[in-house]
Amino acid sequence: MRLFAAVLPPASAVGELARAVDRLRNLPGADSLRWTGRDGWHFTLAFMGEVDDVLLPELHERLGRAAHRTAAFPLRLHRGGRFGRRALWAGAAGGLEEMRLLAERADAAARRAGVGMEEHRRYHPHLTIARSRDDADLRPYVEELDTFEGTPWEVTEVALVRSNLPVSGVLGEQPRYETVGSWPLERAS
Repeated sequence: MRLFAAVLPPASAVGELARAVDRLRNLPGADSLRWTGRDGWHFTLAFMGEVDDVLLPELHERLGRAAHRTAAFPLRLHRGGRFGRRALWAGAAGGLEEMRLLAERADAAARRAGVGMEEHRRYHPHLTIARSRDDADLRPYVEELDTFEGTPWEVTEVALVRSNLPVSGVLGEQPRYETVGSWPLERAS
C-alpha cells in the first residue's frame, strides 16, 4: 500500500478553502493548472510510499503511541505559497510547533516499524491545491491567497491514509485517498 500519515482538515475548513480556491480558478491561466480534489486535501505529516502489509500491525501500534504522546492543538488554514513554479499550496497557522512535533513522531514511528523512509527533511506544513506540469507564474495566485484566513479548529487525531494512484489513463484523473487508520491525540488539559 502507498501510505502517508496526515492531519485531515474538518469539512468546515475545507469549505472555507474551497471558496477561496473557486476565486483562484477564475484568474487568467488557471485552466492550465491541475487543481487537486477537495476530498483529498490534507496536511501530510510523513510520506511512507509503498509499505508492505506485514509492517502494518507495527506501524499502527507505533502511530497510536505517537498520537497518544501528542496533545491536541489548534490549527487554521492561513494564506498560501508556492514551491518553485510548479506547486501552489495553502498554509497553516496556529499550533505549528505541535504539528512539526507530530510530523517528527509520525516519521519516527514509520522508521521504527521498518518502513524505508526517504531522507529526513525539515517539516513545512502545507496543503497542495494545484500543480503545473510546466513552469507557471504562480505569483498572482499566492497574492490572491495573501489575505486568506480560515477559522481555527482543534486537531484531535492523526490519520494513516492510503493513496490510490490513477490507473484509467483518463486525463485529469486524481488520486483517491482512503483513511485506513486514525488515532486520537492526547486531550489538552
